[in-house]
Amino acid sequence: MKIKNTYLLIISAIVMIAVMFQACGTDSNDPVNLNIESITAGGVDLNTAQSPDDVPVDATIEITFNSNVKASTATSANISLIQDYDDTNIPLQISASGQTITIQLQEELSSGALYELILGAGLLNEEDQPLATTSRSFTTAGTFSPSGMVAHWTFEDSPDDITGNYPSSADVDMTYTESRNSEAGLAATFNGNTSIIEIPNADELINTSDFTLSFWVKTNSEGHVNENGDPTGHFVIGLGAFWGIQFEVTANYESAKFAIQFETADGTPVGEDMWFPAEATDANSGGWQGWDFAKSLTIEQMVNLLKDNWLHVTLSYDGNDRKARLYYDGELMKSFDFDLWPEDSIQRTVTGIQYAGQEPDVVNDLAFGFIQSRAGTMWDNEPWGGYDFPTAQHFKGQLDDIKVYHKVLTDTEIQLMYQSEN
Repeated sequence: MKIKNTYLLIISAIVMIAVMFQACGTDSNDPVNLNIESITAGGVDLNTAQSPDDVPVDATIEITFNSNVKASTATSANISLIQDYDDTNIPLQISASGQTITIQLQEELSSGALYELILGAGLLNEEDQPLATTSRSFTTAGTFSPSGMVAHWTFEDSPDDITGNYPSSADVDMTYTESRNSEAGLAATFNGNTSIIEIPNADELINTSDFTLSFWVKTNSEGHVNENGDPTGHFVIGLGAFWGIQFEVTANYESAKFAIQFETADGTPVGEDMWFPAEATDANSGGWQGWDFAKSLTIEQMVNLLKDNWLHVTLSYDGNDRKARLYYDGELMKSFDFDLWPEDSIQRTVTGIQYAGQEPDVVNDLAFGFIQSRAGTMWDNEPWGGYDFPTAQHFKGQLDDIKVYHKVLTDTEIQLMYQSEN
């Protein structure tokens, strides 16, 4: 019996010692490690096993911890948001209060893009306990579009720019029908005789040193003829015709072009075409010295792109290097460089794109479906160029997702935009 009691005493002592050690280990005076309790971005939970793909582009990120954060460590040195496709470090406004860090974006994120939020070990709580380096990834909602759009027409039963900056003033004989795929929703559909959308005060869109215009277009060749019954071309988009910017497709679908007005150092306007025909040439293959690149497509290849098929078109102009670039379906097709013009050419002083139109010939309305708005009088009496002639070169077909940027999109951004929207 004594042996049994002695054994029980020993067991009790061991248990008491273990309890004492455990109590010491959880002493409220000991420092508490900094740990994350929750992370949200625009209300979307980032603290999950699966990376979310519906985070708003203007999301505020909130991180809650188990202890108060040392505010002096809640800085960009320890907190970063990286844009995956180009490794851009997104500028952030960071603040800390108690157990919460709030991160405000200084500019909207790109839509449909992957991001990584990184919290470094330099982030401390008030007891100088660090956070183990942590990261969370997420994708913003929608198809891919680089941030910074100044206008975007989606044509979801409306002719208006969804940024709210450029509402339409006219919507004539328009219908909105199924676009290139289900995710794209609806597209603006033009009848080839009278359909037009007009956007007032649109000169602001092109008065810029850096510029990118991107859109989807599908021509409809069926019954699209001139006054003689012959196939006719398509004036797809026009802002004061060649006094601003225009895009047109020829009647045989073997070429298309932008006509663009540029500003020079002394204010003199100069026009230049980004003309891209089949079997195009550049300076290295017998073409003009200023054309530094041209992809040579066969006539059949060009017709397949331009006739009755959806085509993604992007035009950019870089004011720093005085270079314009044309892309079809995310691929560079042609480029020209004003620095390669002859030595005494005024084009060597081009500073950017501009609107140089004068009333009453043209007005500063952007027209979808024709070379200029109905208010301009230029070519009014020409059967190919007067709006009132149903057999003029009205656009017949569909337009969708017209986007304007006052910056130059990179090759990668243009390719991703095409791939995401295709």
